[in-house]
Amino acid sequence: MSTTILFLVLVCFFGMLLGISHFTSRNANSETFFTGNRQSRWYMVAFAMIGTTISGVTFISVPGEVGHSGWTYLQFLLGNFVGYWAVALVLIPLYYKLNLVSIYTFLEQRFGVSSYKTGSFFFLVSRTIGASFRMYLVAGVLQLAFFDALGIPFVVTVAIAIFMIWAYTFRAGIKTVIWTDSLQTTFLLASVVLTIIIITTQLNMNVCQMIKAIDSHPYSKIFDWDWRSKTNFFKQFVAGLGIVIVMNGLDQDMMQKSLTCKNRKDAQKNIFWFSLAFIFTNLLFLSLGVMLYIFAQVKGIPVPAKSDDFFPFLALNQFGTIAGVLFLLGIVSATYSSSDSALTALTTSFCIDFLNLDPKNSESKSRRMKVHIGFSFLMFLVIVLFRLINNESVVTAVFRVAGYTYGPLLGLFAFGILTKKQLIDRFVPILGILSPVLTYIINVNSEAWLGGYKFGFELLLLNGLIMFVGLMILSIGLNKDDNNGSIARIN
Repeated sequence: MSTTILFLVLVCFFGMLLGISHFTSRNANSETFFTGNRQSRWYMVAFAMIGTTISGVTFISVPGEVGHSGWTYLQFLLGNFVGYWAVALVLIPLYYKLNLVSIYTFLEQRFGVSSYKTGSFFFLVSRTIGASFRMYLVAGVLQLAFFDALGIPFVVTVAIAIFMIWAYTFRAGIKTVIWTDSLQTTFLLASVVLTIIIITTQLNMNVCQMIKAIDSHPYSKIFDWDWRSKTNFFKQFVAGLGIVIVMNGLDQDMMQKSLTCKNRKDAQKNIFWFSLAFIFTNLLFLSLGVMLYIFAQVKGIPVPAKSDDFFPFLALNQFGTIAGVLFLLGIVSATYSSSDSALTALTTSFCIDFLNLDPKNSESKSRRMKVHIGFSFLMFLVIVLFRLINNESVVTAVFRVAGYTYGPLLGLFAFGILTKKQLIDRFVPILGILSPVLTYIINVNSEAWLGGYKFGFELLLLNGLIMFVGLMILSIGLNKDDNNGSIARIN
């Protein structure tokens, strides 16, 4: 693919992001960065959240994974759908009732400072690693597709990628992110739809023939009822439900967008409609996956050993220049829409939870900007570290470790919402460390201890359950007036 074409595409793409930043940052104040002044239209937020949820990892992995697990991922998505409604009906009203900027402030009001800092800390670790990992993948694609041809080293590629996020988010923060993510969602969806059209055109199929081919293909199998399988329906569904509650409802990154809506009802409408759009978008990715394998079979193209290489390989080498440009736009949009909101959320959480900044105080702007720069640099260092490790299995393992840190958040919020018990607040950080460790030990030995049972995504629920039980133990013997626990309680 022409380097000149790719350069022009990237320049136009980032030019539009900077243009949106200029437009949205007019009359912006410190509160705009954190809450968007709570003036966001719910439908704009819902559309923007599609891009935030569909990361670059999803963009590459879901179509390729169809060759291994078929459409069983849809079982997980059905759990996601129910989980989003639970978030809208339970968590959104709570956050608006307490008028939260950082959702982890709930833990301080419910239990105390140690629980509050523990929850925020686990979010910071999880999101920093997760966002850096996703940016690492897209930086690698940009390096191969463009920067290698110019002789630009990977470190410079990463620096440019991170700088661009900082450049269009540092003024208006979450307000800008909602608008830029909406643009990037448009590019992402257009990329998938147009790629499917290109494939069907090359295979001389019409829409009806394409639908019939997808429906009859063995890779379109959805349900797996084998209880020992990682893709068992009940495992996938329950895990999908739990992961949405934790990695969306208890995640500052995702909730910060919803909290920019004018009121609780608008925020709930945002979640309800987003959940429908989310399912539809993933159906497009699954359909694309089947069409990729049909194309490879018809054209006699060998499938790469790594499923994550399948979509990039065909898009950049088999479908022509337009498809290659669409792929690049799609993956860059998917990654930037998740990374820009992550950087904003990390900055927000650290400023509110650890520096105790007042969002309405204009004097906090300089400290907030320093934190924003600091997290940009931290993401840069983590990505470079991934590159230095240069071992995919190790990097993936590090990414999985970040997933373990959401378990304590699940346990803390569940205990705070479902019970009225108090606990010994100062011991919560220790329990927050023990819970993922015990979860890891059980996971490693599950086949031997549990008759061949293999954990899938539901491992997060086990982590949360261990944390919940530990908190119950910490609450034994305490009454609501005990000074060792938090005497504040949300009624």
